[in-house]
Amino acid sequence: MRRATLLILLLGLSLSLALLVARHEDGTIAGLLNEDFASLSIKIALLVFLGGIVLALFKERFSHAVESALIWVVIALLLVLGYSYRFELRDVAERVAGELMPGYVASRGRIVEIARGRSGDFPLRAHVNGAQIAMVLDTGASSVVLTQEAAKAAGLPLEVLKYTVNVDTANGRASAAPVTLDRIGIGNLVERSVPALIAQPGQLKTSLLGMSFLNRLERWEVRGDKLMLRGYP
Repeated sequence: MRRATLLILLLGLSLSLALLVARHEDGTIAGLLNEDFASLSIKIALLVFLGGIVLALFKERFSHAVESALIWVVIALLLVLGYSYRFELRDVAERVAGELMPGYVASRGRIVEIARGRSGDFPLRAHVNGAQIAMVLDTGASSVVLTQEAAKAAGLPLEVLKYTVNVDTANGRASAAPVTLDRIGIGNLVERSVPALIAQPGQLKTSLLGMSFLNRLERWEVRGDKLMLRGYP
């Protein structure tokens, strides 16, 4: 029974920490300010373990009482530290994910980092008109270029497209249709009304992130195996 109660309380504190990290930008949780919610969680934890000490003393289990007290003190400290360093922990988690998963977009404010893939390119996931699209950085492309499949996922009207623009691809010269994307986002960087091209069916394997998006940024550069994108404040 005691172990089951302890597990339930540990789960409750873990959930409290998760809420503090996930909702820190909103400022409130269940009508309480984040600081008040954290303080309340800690007070509840302290109250419970003090009650456990009293109960254990009555049962002549002093060693178990001390053990429980130490556990709750550690939990309370972890809760406070986790909330205090939530931004740093999120940054570390994104950097680790970027190293382990090439193409993962790690955002820090208006800065986005993307790790180089095994093929030497910079693969990434962009949101085009709300749809998640796999793309590859191509600084030689004057525009963002979408495959037919990506254009369909983004809700573009394929049936009325006119392929009037000549483009050079890995398969040779092809024709593409000019369009304007309502919205394209990479991490925290979002641009609207971005000129783009739709490649003819079978002419392109992967969508390209070209200069019509990169030119909207304050700066972009390649540092070793990292692509750095910086948006305007």
